[in-house]
Amino acid sequence: MRAASRLLRHEWTVATIASVVVAVVLTWPTLKQPWTTIPGDIGDPPLQAWQVAWAGHALVTDPLSLWHSNTFFPNLYTYAYTDIVLGYAPAGLFGHGVAAAIFRYNLLYVFAHALACFGAYALVRQLGGIRTAAAVAGVAWAFAPWRLAHSGHLNILSIGGVALCLAMLARGHGWSLRDGHRPELHRPGWILAGWLVAAWQLTLGLAIGLPLAYFLAGTVLVVLAAVGWARWRTGTWLLGRRVVLANLLGGVVFGAVLIWLGTTFLRVVELNPEANRDLSWTEMFSPPLRGYFVAPADSWLWGDHFAAARAQLSWPPEMALLPGVTLIVLAVAGLSYSTFRVRHRVLLGLGVLVSGALGLGTNLVGQGDPGYLTLSRLLPGWDALRTPGRLMVWTSLLLAILAAGAISEFGRNRPRLGWPRSVSAVALLLPLVLVLVEGVNRTPHPTVPTAPPALRAATEPILVLPSNGVAESDIMLWTTDGFPRVANGSVTFLPANQQQIRTVTTTFPDPVSITFLRQVGIRSVVVLPDRLAGTPWDGLPTRPVDGLGITREEIAGALVYRLD
Repeated sequence: MRAASRLLRHEWTVATIASVVVAVVLTWPTLKQPWTTIPGDIGDPPLQAWQVAWAGHALVTDPLSLWHSNTFFPNLYTYAYTDIVLGYAPAGLFGHGVAAAIFRYNLLYVFAHALACFGAYALVRQLGGIRTAAAVAGVAWAFAPWRLAHSGHLNILSIGGVALCLAMLARGHGWSLRDGHRPELHRPGWILAGWLVAAWQLTLGLAIGLPLAYFLAGTVLVVLAAVGWARWRTGTWLLGRRVVLANLLGGVVFGAVLIWLGTTFLRVVELNPEANRDLSWTEMFSPPLRGYFVAPADSWLWGDHFAAARAQLSWPPEMALLPGVTLIVLAVAGLSYSTFRVRHRVLLGLGVLVSGALGLGTNLVGQGDPGYLTLSRLLPGWDALRTPGRLMVWTSLLLAILAAGAISEFGRNRPRLGWPRSVSAVALLLPLVLVLVEGVNRTPHPTVPTAPPALRAATEPILVLPSNGVAESDIMLWTTDGFPRVANGSVTFLPANQQQIRTVTTTFPDPVSITFLRQVGIRSVVVLPDRLAGTPWDGLPTRPVDGLGITREEIAGALVYRLD
């Protein structure tokens, strides 16, 4: 009992529980109706719920076919048609069907926020911040107002591995902002764990993982230069053999995962040239400087206040980038008043400026060259990161560390200030209260459309009509009930094969479309009459099927056309 009591009172146990509780509260009402509703919208969230479910299904049925999913039939590498959350595949092993997929997604949505909060807490503690400062940094980073605009992007919300891997690597190398490098604190196990967490972060999407990869690569170069300089000056090695081996092993795993993912996405572009994105995408999504001081509509505290400012942004979901008023004020204070060394504060401040400047994309002086466009031309894969504003992940993390330095300095000097204890305690806790309030959401939680029974009755491979952007994500989610092969699917580009199917089937059922679908391999067409209005397939149910060699059956309001 004493051991259990000590474990429950341990800092990391408390931090874990607190992160989960805060995540549940600040993402509410995500877990109110977790089997039927989904946060954000019914666009990307159903697609990503399907991604998790498919990954778990592939692991237990045919891991070698992971990339060749049941959607976009008969194309290959369809699982990699968009950014993926493959790292959540273990969650897909539990439960089956649509309700389980929705429930699983909601749990992961809360988990992503909790891990981000815990990761930033662990990083600040390792860097030398006090507990209160670490808590402020964790909440401010995980629940920053700008992240509310991405409530429908689980891959963008899943950033906890970024901070956590940095905390582990710093701990393993015995390094902090307050005390610098302490060789006696080297822990090779933490180094290896840090690289493994970084590799896992890659599998949650390259939109966040690729900048992390380049940051780690740059850090490795800096460390190598420092080690070489110390060796030349003093004749001693800063890093021991075990530390070097841990880095080599972890770096190899990290590099292997990066190459595996990178080559897969390149294969997709090779097979689908239309998936290649030129720099005009970057220009379209580049936010203006004022975007850093505009909150998204889903912010409970700031949403209405910045409505007029958002109206001036061409694409608010990627351009409303307010990291938090409290965070900005505390970070500015942390530049001059901090527990961290001056040179480290300067580097953190420069990091904020550089990441913020890169986040402007083509709106930086010189249209992002030098800047974001320069990186797009020089760094492999960077040109695929079409939304520069997402670098706010790094800008807000650096702001949180600066803010933690100021709070830590105040906390350590509190006894010498001469203030009443209650007053100083309130002053110390006030930043935590403020960032909690700024993190309150009003994110919509729409009900996910119910899967039609006709889909289960149809023989695969299946085409569901209408086949357009509005319905495709729902269809992908519905296929989690058995994973039948379907020609449907939703991504940011339109595969040529899918475009051809859509064009030919606007006259379905007729001899030309039926012959084409049979050649492609489609055996059933499921038509959803209540979704046809205003689409190219409007009026399809009234078309006759006599003499076409097919059958039609109505099941619960939907129509099933069998082609064989």
